[in-house]
Amino acid sequence: MTTAEPIRSVLICGYGLMGRGVGNTFAAAGFNVSVCSQRAASLSGSRPDIAFLGELPEAPPDLILELVPEDMETKRSVFRRIEARYGDADFLLATGTSGLDLNVLADGLKHPERLIAIHYYMPAESIPIVEVAAGPAAPRAAVDRAAEALERTGKLPLRMYQPVIGFIVNRLQHAILHEAYWMITEGIASAEAIDFAAARMLGPRMCASGLILQKDISGLKVNRDAQRAIVPHLFHNNRPNPLPGALFERGDTGLAAGKGFYDWAGLNPAEVRKTAARELEKLLAFLNTETFPNTARVQPKPRELKA
Repeated sequence: MTTAEPIRSVLICGYGLMGRGVGNTFAAAGFNVSVCSQRAASLSGSRPDIAFLGELPEAPPDLILELVPEDMETKRSVFRRIEARYGDADFLLATGTSGLDLNVLADGLKHPERLIAIHYYMPAESIPIVEVAAGPAAPRAAVDRAAEALERTGKLPLRMYQPVIGFIVNRLQHAILHEAYWMITEGIASAEAIDFAAARMLGPRMCASGLILQKDISGLKVNRDAQRAIVPHLFHNNRPNPLPGALFERGDTGLAAGKGFYDWAGLNPAEVRKTAARELEKLLAFLNTETFPNTARVQPKPRELKA
């Protein structure tokens, strides 16, 4: 069981684009931040308020967050090194996984009650949502303690008190993508049509009134009838759609390769990414203004629901 003291010190293991962004958010909020990286010598001095270390420090910080590549054994090897270094010391151990099973990641840990997930989205500095999920043995207090620290960095944490693969955002996103890929492969709709529907209908409506709240507003009889009519015909097959994999295998890996679902020939990938990030930042800033007529600002009381 970890202490209830607020988190003040953070160690990041792994310093790619995500690690850099996460480190910056903690450092900017006044946390004591250090980074453990094999590239520590070349990174030292790149940011004066972050300490870059080639080895794990002698004493553990309050929170250790691994942000190494999305590979089960790579992450578990980092956990083994951390536990071997710090033994029974008291700290929170967080994984930055976006889709690996927390139950498997926790397997073999001497202190599985330490393990939680903290899942950022790119770019980590500007996306406000961060998901915080309990590992299979972590208490609710561990999730709340990490979420409170994230709030001090200006983030909006989504709390999950039991492990679930994909967390909230990716589960919703991939449920939609699975239907989208199926409609493309069946010739029902083009990628352009699906993107237009998402950008001009699904996205704006969800910005205004969320996903579930909007169903209360429109009425649950309409939603019940739509569920009965549509859900049995959704493409439930429990397997990834082969189309994205086929594109990847033939080298059409997306923007960087010049081809994916779209033809990106003649466009500068760095400029495209900058433009997309800039537009998202503008939208997020607008959503936070009082001038945006957000229905969700009229907050009903949450309920504990059972079928």
